[in-house]
Amino acid sequence: MTDHPASGPAQSPAPVLDVRHLSVRYDDVHALDDVTVALEPGRICGLIGVNGSGKSTLFKALMGLVVPQQGSIGLFGTTTASARKQGLVAYMPQAEEVDWTFPVSVYDVVAMGLYGRLGPARGLSGADRAEVDDALRRVGLADVRKRQIGRLSGGQRKRVFIARSIAQDARLLLLDEPFAGVDQASERTMTTLLKALRDEGRSVLVSTHDLAGVPDLCDEAVLLHRRVLAQGDPTAVLTHGNLALAFGPVPPAPTVPPTAPSQPAAPTGAS
Repeated sequence: MTDHPASGPAQSPAPVLDVRHLSVRYDDVHALDDVTVALEPGRICGLIGVNGSGKSTLFKALMGLVVPQQGSIGLFGTTTASARKQGLVAYMPQAEEVDWTFPVSVYDVVAMGLYGRLGPARGLSGADRAEVDDALRRVGLADVRKRQIGRLSGGQRKRVFIARSIAQDARLLLLDEPFAGVDQASERTMTTLLKALRDEGRSVLVSTHDLAGVPDLCDEAVLLHRRVLAQGDPTAVLTHGNLALAFGPVPPAPTVPPTAPSQPAAPTGAS
């Protein structure tokens, strides 16, 4: 009879994102201060804060586009450079950082997600093309695959980047304000899509100003104002007190003065 070791408590999965004590400065501007954030597989985390709170700086640091003065960044237990080389992470910058006039089609942008794993000839195989076609179908853009990307609506442009991450098979999506400038229908489409990707085991870090939509979309939230003010379950993070720290004091709801009792009309024809 073979003895089996007693099983211990279930181990938490290793984080796909592990940021510790990260600080970033631009000259005299302290953009991030001692930021520590972790994200496990199959989770959507909302990154919340005012403009200038450091959200975009955090994304750029995660992608190796800015150099931190302090702290460490781990992606899938390795470095940013290694994770990017393996195609494990995909990044959607804010819309104004993209040159939408560049003469490239929707199909070509999505196919760029495969370039990291192509051979020296950089040619797409039949299987590669099928992956691009499937990614376009999933985001509902198969019918505009030949269109120049700048001719798309705001919501369609954002979905192109999500399709590229799907074709790339990225396991972590970094999305900087994906809902900015899109209509409600596009926002609903992207929300449904991100939840489906989460259910497939992918992780998403998404910055958003849509506080009302965070509890529905996100499994957790991080409130950022150059440093982490709160993190955890969205309902615990988005309290009145925490939001006042991040966005400034929230004015109380205006009070409606009591209506004065109506006075009886003066009788007509009085002497």
